Amino acid sequence: MGNADSKLNFRKAVIQLTTKTQPVEATDDAFWDQFWADTATSVQDVFALVPAAEIRAVREESPSNLATLCYKAVEKLVQGAESGCHSEKEKQIILNCSRLLTRILPYIFEDPDWRGFFWSTVPGAGRGGQLQWEDLGSRRRQGDEEDENARPLAESLLLAIADLLFCPDFTVQSHRKSTVDTAEDIHSIDSCEYIWEAGVGFAHSPQPNYNHDLNRTELLKLLLTCFSEAMYLPPSSDSSNANPWVQFFCSTENRHALPLFTSLLNIVCAYDPVGYGIPYNHLLFSDYREPLVEEAAQVLIVTLDYDTSTSSSPSVDGTTTGTAMDDVDPPGPDNLFVNYLSRIHREEDFQFILKGVAHLLSNPLVQTYLPNSAKKIQFHQELLVLFWKLCDFNKKFLFFVLKSSDVLDILVPILYFLNDARADQSRVGLMHIGVFILLLLSGERNFGVRLNKPYSVRVPMDIPVFTGTHADLLIIVFHKIITSGHQRLQPLFDCLLTIIVNVSPYLKSLSMVAANKLLHLLEAFSTTWFLFSTVQNHHLIFFLLEVFNNIIQYQFDGNSNLVYAIIRKRNVFHQLANLPTDAQSIQKALQRKKKTPEPISRTNSQDGLSMEGSRPAAPAEPGTLKTSLVATPGIDKLTEKSQVSEDGTMRSLEPESSRSPSEGSPAAVVSDPESWSGVRPCAPLLHGKEASQPKRDRRRLSSASLSGQWTPTSDWVLSWKSKLPLQTIMRLLQVLVPQVEKICIDKGLTDESEILKFLQHGTLVGLLPVPHPILIRKYQANSGTAMWFRTYMWGVIYLRNVDPPVWYDTDVKLFEIQRV
Repeated sequence: MGNADSKLNFRKAVIQLTTKTQPVEATDDAFWDQFWADTATSVQDVFALVPAAEIRAVREESPSNLATLCYKAVEKLVQGAESGCHSEKEKQIILNCSRLLTRILPYIFEDPDWRGFFWSTVPGAGRGGQLQWEDLGSRRRQGDEEDENARPLAESLLLAIADLLFCPDFTVQSHRKSTVDTAEDIHSIDSCEYIWEAGVGFAHSPQPNYNHDLNRTELLKLLLTCFSEAMYLPPSSDSSNANPWVQFFCSTENRHALPLFTSLLNIVCAYDPVGYGIPYNHLLFSDYREPLVEEAAQVLIVTLDYDTSTSSSPSVDGTTTGTAMDDVDPPGPDNLFVNYLSRIHREEDFQFILKGVAHLLSNPLVQTYLPNSAKKIQFHQELLVLFWKLCDFNKKFLFFVLKSSDVLDILVPILYFLNDARADQSRVGLMHIGVFILLLLSGERNFGVRLNKPYSVRVPMDIPVFTGTHADLLIIVFHKIITSGHQRLQPLFDCLLTIIVNVSPYLKSLSMVAANKLLHLLEAFSTTWFLFSTVQNHHLIFFLLEVFNNIIQYQFDGNSNLVYAIIRKRNVFHQLANLPTDAQSIQKALQRKKKTPEPISRTNSQDGLSMEGSRPAAPAEPGTLKTSLVATPGIDKLTEKSQVSEDGTMRSLEPESSRSPSEGSPAAVVSDPESWSGVRPCAPLLHGKEASQPKRDRRRLSSASLSGQWTPTSDWVLSWKSKLPLQTIMRLLQVLVPQVEKICIDKGLTDESEILKFLQHGTLVGLLPVPHPILIRKYQANSGTAMWFRTYMWGVIYLRNVDPPVWYDTDVKLFEIQRV
């Protein structure tokens, strides 16, 4: 009954607040204490008992009362931080105030007139002292002149939360030897000794405490709500539009910045959702650590929201030994969280972080004999953002990741998520971040080298069964995304192919399945209707030709499967070399495309056999909420070209004026396609079943066609056709096709394995053009992607926080909420 009475009293207080038209004095403690003293309401209760309409009504009709409520709630948090909240009553007051502010803050942020309210100063609040409230009742939100030494309410709130997150016996284990000892003074403790979990910079793993985890989670939710002012501002690439809440919290004003950063990072990376591996343990026992880990991950990625493209890059110097980070104030960004992240340098710390992130990302992939017996985490999108930040801000970490095949423990889950989400429009943001991470990794040579490791771990995916390497897995998944993903993924095609181009010089032996997939993409993209549909579609052909040239020039010996696939599909290359350029043919191709929109055909009979345990990628359930995203920059803005020299080092190239990806590659003009016609006696062997199959590659790519008022012209087609890098492939066909034809005739071959054996032992040394330099397109930081990450990150946080629904039904401006 007591709990019911408590809720009733709380509801009565809310009604009183909404019905009072006259300002309630700040000194009327009997009235204000109803909201936090002697009540035991959960955060769900607060959200139910304080309806959105009533908060807005108080905001509009009794602004002074709402202002005083916020002031008084912050005062209680400050007092609790000052006293160390030793009694159970004090702890309950702190939690109640946290829940109330979490409920109210979004409605403060959604109104432009109120947005600066927390940054106004509070009467009698000196920068070193406690809030004083004697004359608040006679004061309005924008009343008397403010004391120039007063601290804004937002700063008082953030510092109180930081103190409370290291409050002995409330959020951390007390270090007192016995109960006889005097209580610890919260201002004299060194919070670095109270880091929440072992890991980076901290070796001691504190005893888990259920109540401490719950209290931390509540305070972190309030902190995240404070930071969420960014949701109520429209997207802007202006870097001066920094989040003042995050800026202050991550500044030197916060004496707990280092231990809190370390606590958040360690609590995420050390989390083990499976525990002892007892089947269905997550159904038998509540996991009090998971909500804390989710909240920690979200707070961490928000504090790391920092645009390096418009500021000095974070320092990656960390030459000291023995400590996780330098003790001196570092150079670089003034965001201490970014600074600390950029300066981690010990290998054991990198190993801890990488192992933790990879373990959590792989969790949804785990297969068990008993269905649904293992706990599946849901915060993989936050983990991907965190991994991106780690690689972007700390180049030493990026190089560590790529130093061994451990990077494949990140790659495989990402490919799993990409494949699983490709049909779901509500997860287009997940598709983007997965591709962005792979683009970043592919800019480094070691990533391409690591892909040659055989793929033996069978993750359940609805892709063709194959025997090969991680490179094969990557190509097969990318092919699946392009050919059977939803239409909104088309802007990613350039990125997907750029990743394959970047790794192609290092791929030692592609499987037949992957080789066929690459040739199928070339076939699909080289149809005239697609090439003439938009101004940029031909770039995809340049990327694919660059892939083939890289492999032929640098990895010919081990790639007989790809060479064989090129010979079988040689007609595609001949058609490209003899692409019609007259206006009549262009119009005819476009008309043909309008009449017969058909899907891309599957070119490999193995597509029917998918990996064991896989399920087809499913579209979103009707009614699923999704958040809109800002557009990402084009591939030319996302990347910068680097040339790999003979010693393996890279040098940046000046941006080219031409738009074609393979500018400068020599072109082959073939006047007589019959001169390359190839092997008539063994046509079935060299062409395969699908060689005579009509191209049905229409519907998947149709939305890219005829957009805007642009129309293709003969001059436009000639301008890029003359630069198609076909010379190497044409030379290969010219040399090998007659040789293969002769073998077929002489031996009467009916088995392609003999041709593959011949190609394995063949050589083109001295017969091909001089190898071209390897070009790598490395990701470069820019304000466009920084803005994209901001909208994506807050969209994920908005949709993931449904219990309680912190931001639901408030007037957010950073993105739109849509139903699929």
